[in-house]
Amino acid sequence: MGFVATNPDLLIDFTDVVVRRSGTTLVGPVSWQVQAEEKWVILGPNGAGKTTLMRIAAAELHPTSGTASILGETMGRVDITELKPRIGLSSAAVATRVPHDERVADLVMSASYGVLGRWRERYDAIDNRRAMAMLSNFGAEHLAGRVYGTLSEGERKRVLIARALMTDPELLLLDEPAAGLDLGGREELVARLADLAEDPDSPGAVLVTHHVEEIPPGFTHALILRDGEVVAHGPMDKVVSSENLSEAFQQAIVVESTSDGRFFARRDRSMAYIGPQ
Repeated sequence: MGFVATNPDLLIDFTDVVVRRSGTTLVGPVSWQVQAEEKWVILGPNGAGKTTLMRIAAAELHPTSGTASILGETMGRVDITELKPRIGLSSAAVATRVPHDERVADLVMSASYGVLGRWRERYDAIDNRRAMAMLSNFGAEHLAGRVYGTLSEGERKRVLIARALMTDPELLLLDEPAAGLDLGGREELVARLADLAEDPDSPGAVLVTHHVEEIPPGFTHALILRDGEVVAHGPMDKVVSSENLSEAFQQAIVVESTSDGRFFARRDRSMAYIGPQ
């Protein structure tokens, strides 16, 4: 039995969460909350602990210590098989498990059964309509009859996000959705995710990235990590700053924002990073 959260709008509630492996601390301690109406970005360099934190949020990994509650259920006190269908996940780990000969429409619909690849499941017309609607939201409805292995990297990313949304999840997790995309593919994906963020019926979301250029307009909050620890977290406009990014990446980083909610970062070659004073 899982415990019922006192705040039903609290999607993620981590208190002093730590993950250790072979004596090495990968993450923590991290205390972090995500409300239902929020759209978060997790930023940080390679090895900062972003994917590890995301795996806990996806109910794929238990913390070594601390308390991790997801959708009102505490890890270690809940049947994971009941929790996972309430979470939509798109990640490189999911992508590697997709059969290359899988038809795109079947890949999206099979999310309703918690499997990757159609086997003996029977789908109703309503399943097909929802799958087509999810693909359409990401400009991928024309791919429904294609085989996954023939898709470009950008097409695969959009199909996997459509799949993650198939079950109408309460929490959407996107682990580096723009990784490996060219400029056009990145901008297409960012635009689609911005549309999702503007939809009042869309689920709360967490997106992992290394690059501020990949933050979609409409995302509301940011968590910045370095070496598994929190550098800063809170509202986007206060957290995504030159000071915080410089600390996270240990370089003199200049962050600029545009009127339409985009961010851009560059290294200031005229300055040396000297760390917090």
